[in-house]
Amino acid sequence: MNLRVDDEALSTMKFGIGQPVKRNEDMRLIQGQGQYSDDVNLKGQVYAAMVRSSVAHGTIRKIDTSAAAKMPGVLAIYTGADLQKAGYADLAPRLPFKSTDGTPMKAMTRPVMSQDKVRYVGDPLVCIIAETDAQARDAAEAVAVDIETLPAVIEASDAVKPGAPLVYDEAPNNVGLSYSYGDADKVKEAFAKADHVTKLHLIDSRVVINAMEPRAAVASYDKKSERFTLYGPTQGVLGSRAVAAELLNVPVEKIRFVSVNVGGSFGMKGSIFPEYVCALHGARELGRPVKITDQRSESFISDHHGRDQEFVGELALAKDGTFLALRFTGFGNLGAYVTAMGPLFSTLNVVKHAISLYKTPLIELNAQCVFTHTVPITAYRGAGRPEGNYYMERLVDTAAREMGIDPVKLRKKNHIRKSQIPYKAPSGSTYDSGDFATILDQALELADWKGFNARKRESAKRGKLRGRGIGQFLEVTAPIGKELGAIKFDADGGVTISTGTHDHGQGHWTTFAQVLNTQLGVPFDKIRLMQTDSDELVGGTGTGGSKSIMNSGTAIVEASAKVVEKGKAIASHILEAGVDDIVFEAGNFSIAGTDRSVSIMQIAQQLREGLKLPKDAPKSLDVDHFTDPGPATYPNGCHVCEVEVDPETGVTEVVKYSMVGDFGTVINPIVVEGQVQGGVVQGIGQCLLESTVFDADGQLLTGSFMDYAMPRADDAPSFANGFHSEPATTNPLGVKGCGEAGCSGSMPSVMNALMDALSDYGITHINMPATPLRVWQAIQEAKKNAA
Repeated sequence: MNLRVDDEALSTMKFGIGQPVKRNEDMRLIQGQGQYSDDVNLKGQVYAAMVRSSVAHGTIRKIDTSAAAKMPGVLAIYTGADLQKAGYADLAPRLPFKSTDGTPMKAMTRPVMSQDKVRYVGDPLVCIIAETDAQARDAAEAVAVDIETLPAVIEASDAVKPGAPLVYDEAPNNVGLSYSYGDADKVKEAFAKADHVTKLHLIDSRVVINAMEPRAAVASYDKKSERFTLYGPTQGVLGSRAVAAELLNVPVEKIRFVSVNVGGSFGMKGSIFPEYVCALHGARELGRPVKITDQRSESFISDHHGRDQEFVGELALAKDGTFLALRFTGFGNLGAYVTAMGPLFSTLNVVKHAISLYKTPLIELNAQCVFTHTVPITAYRGAGRPEGNYYMERLVDTAAREMGIDPVKLRKKNHIRKSQIPYKAPSGSTYDSGDFATILDQALELADWKGFNARKRESAKRGKLRGRGIGQFLEVTAPIGKELGAIKFDADGGVTISTGTHDHGQGHWTTFAQVLNTQLGVPFDKIRLMQTDSDELVGGTGTGGSKSIMNSGTAIVEASAKVVEKGKAIASHILEAGVDDIVFEAGNFSIAGTDRSVSIMQIAQQLREGLKLPKDAPKSLDVDHFTDPGPATYPNGCHVCEVEVDPETGVTEVVKYSMVGDFGTVINPIVVEGQVQGGVVQGIGQCLLESTVFDADGQLLTGSFMDYAMPRADDAPSFANGFHSEPATTNPLGVKGCGEAGCSGSMPSVMNALMDALSDYGITHINMPATPLRVWQAIQEAKKNAA
């Protein structure tokens, strides 16, 4: 009996690893069939609105809700005192950092709603619940809050000065954490012996994260089971469920978290926000579902912000350009409260990424993580990875210019050689793969580096300044965690992958399906993905730090191997052969050396139809599997940017952009290229457009899209993209993360290109955002100095 079918083999050729498969996710979304949190509406739901502080710093004298309580439709009003009485916990940081002296970080917990003081404009004070959204918002306007206004401090470097207003009495000089890394004595000695030292004042400007989808949540409560359900945005339903349970002081099984589609997160939506606790409390108290949706103007102050660092960077070099040591001294702005991972971005992640792909033997970092009266800072696409690479690449380009060395030659002189890998960096990382010199060469070739002078002359004829910049980078992804890889053969003939990462734009469904298609030969169009409902998952780590393909990919590969073992046992009975004689390839189990076979999908169908098997044979192909934790990966690449500057207006335009990336095994080049391009545009936005401005009183002056310039389609150039893959040796797929790489390459390449263009005026450094005004002012100042 010949049961061989070739559909599975053909499917693997078209939809397997490495194929440019169009994203499965997109058709639903572009047809408006997605389910974002605001799309959820439950029977009998009511609506919540928040009253927020209108001042950045002050003592709360009185909150008068009496007028609001009389407003039409108002059902409940909750203050911080009400939630405290209900026994809810405060929001707290998740990372146990210690200061240089060994004392714990001053991890000021954040109350769900403030009762004594307000610490930034937007600090939540009161929650109103009413029959309609309009009624809730109208009632919120009627709440009278009496606050004794106090002086505010905005910049981290100002907050540590003597006499600066304190955010917390318990944090002298507003310092929440004093962090040091490296051997200061050895670094000092290296700088003393250096023939040249390059020094730059570097600002990583604050950004408003502005995800396309404003945050929304719908909470319900079942009195009989004493169980909450929360529909909301997340980066991992199990992690959010755990934090929600901790805040409500209930067992984790009493929370169900559902998040089907998320319209962008970039780190911000990985947190549980105060509004969600208010909605959950209201749902239990009122016995009705409660919905809350931010308006965009609210999002500017109710969401967390990103970036906001300030460092003095120093690079010590020998006469021949050899890097001797690297040193950073500066500040990370925490905002008014420490978010879940708040100190990480300006401390350890800068260390790990500033050292980059160069064989610099020594690094020292001294950072003060500082409280200010501003919106709290959280992860934003890269979370310290782009910052570290940006700092280093600006120093490298500046050193090349100061020493009269070609910037390409300076980089190549200091590259870690492929023959030196595995390489133990002074940051503590061990790079397992990479070919950095080759990637630089390929990027320069793709960018037509040698043809730049002709393009510069052509720009000059039109009155424009043209510059080019390199941004070579290396990232340290989050390490592999204990991740779920469950495979279930469904009753309708489909196959469901369950895993604990979460897709909020990355293309997980398509990518993971390609992995399963390659491993098991399951038809691509039969594969489903479950990541969205905590009740359907038994474990997992969530998405963040560019780790999803390593985590879930590894789990799927290992789970697939277990499916194959089960399948061999079952196929041996169907084909009447010994288990050891069964081989598996491209979705088919066959007897070795014969043409007798049965496909994995045929086995699944026979099992559904009641296939009779011996007692010791597996009764299904289904597998629940957890992968063991593993190391990080080290994606890297090189971006080359060209800009044109109009010296009359200061407007900077990115006119040519080329990039080559090493992401190990590329599962889907379309998905990877899309991820990288998205990060590049965000980097362009931060470098040239996005300016977050507070006044001296802590009021956000750029609180709408009328004031805050987001990158648009015409701000993005056409991209030339290439891959040079050096597979990772630390996971079975050989993959490396790609989700944050675009920012790490674009920030240094764009700013280096701008500085190259402005070098005609002798300008050597401008901090981001290099808005038209800032560029124009720099040109005018240079002209005046030259006169």
